[in-house]
Amino acid sequence: MASSVSDRGYLPARARSVKVVVLGAFGVGKTTYVATLSEMRPLHTEERLTRAGELVDDVAVDTKSTTTVAMDFGRRTLGDGDIVVYLFGAPGQPRFAAMIRSLLTGALGGLALVDTRYIDRSYESIDLLEEAELPYVVAVNTFPGAPEYPEDVLRDALTLPGDRPLVFIDARTMHSAKRALVALVSDILRPAGSRAR
Repeated sequence: MASSVSDRGYLPARARSVKVVVLGAFGVGKTTYVATLSEMRPLHTEERLTRAGELVDDVAVDTKSTTTVAMDFGRRTLGDGDIVVYLFGAPGQPRFAAMIRSLLTGALGGLALVDTRYIDRSYESIDLLEEAELPYVVAVNTFPGAPEYPEDVLRDALTLPGDRPLVFIDARTMHSAKRALVALVSDILRPAGSRAR
């Protein structure tokens, strides 16, 4: 009798695996996003912020006491097990750009998290995704007290191409976080000819 599970033992044989990288500035919610979505215990490489780090990084986010020093990793199965998404959360400091470029290798898409309190910190993540020529979705992570802008204003501020999806999420809640992931996977699976790249 044929098994419906692959030789690896944990994925259905019909499953398509997708590597997705979650990018964004320091403190935008990448670790929270991966933890919220992951159906397995996520891998985190969090370390406490130090005064020495203030000399090389802009870490002016009041609520942060730790930072990702390598990456976060999680897994989410979509649909009836047909698509398994491997989530790689990138560090947010600009000095890790070379490592993030390596992390983008083999990815089928990216998710750029944005905080409206620090829109100017979002440019580098979007630029890295554009440089890698990957499909991506911009997800505005809503924070209490953060400024709210209409979609057209945000698109203009981010110089976001019209074919790139933009969604508003709360990285702490499953339904909201999943909406961004579904938008990205849908975009990745669109026929290449229908995507203006």
